[in-house]
Amino acid sequence: MSGIGEQTGGKSPGELAAEAFWFFAHSFISLLVYVGLLGVVQLIKPQAPSMLLATLLAFAIPGVAGWIIAMIWPNEIARYVWIFGLIYFSIVCVYVLDLPTGPGLCEHCGALGKLIETLVTFNHPSGLLYGSGNALGTWPALANIGYALGAKFALKKNV
Repeated sequence: MSGIGEQTGGKSPGELAAEAFWFFAHSFISLLVYVGLLGVVQLIKPQAPSMLLATLLAFAIPGVAGWIIAMIWPNEIARYVWIFGLIYFSIVCVYVLDLPTGPGLCEHCGALGKLIETLVTFNHPSGLLYGSGNALGTWPALANIGYALGAKFALKKNV
């Protein structure tokens, strides 16, 4: 029979609580950077925003922020924020699959078509999530993944 120390990797409850705190703190920071990016884009009001450029920015800007933050405050937990992004994206996918369809709302879509046209398609969104599937579902997840990669590159350099 294994003891508590073996189950938790030899860490005390206080250390585990600190790791959980930093995990959610880094997740929150990455989402704040993403929301800040959306705010700047809204202030600039580009005439014809490119969805591909917006997708790249949603990944790259939090990645740079993660790199900077990890250079200033090295914390190994920052590398695992991608898990939060993956869980968030999974929850959004389940929500999208549960949305009702109808005229103008992905009426004849199957499950995969519903997900792709809502969360991935740039040209003709499905109309589900008010046509903002990228901004509400895909880009926040990409922001977390970009943040984690930026932190990983910064921490690799520090070690």
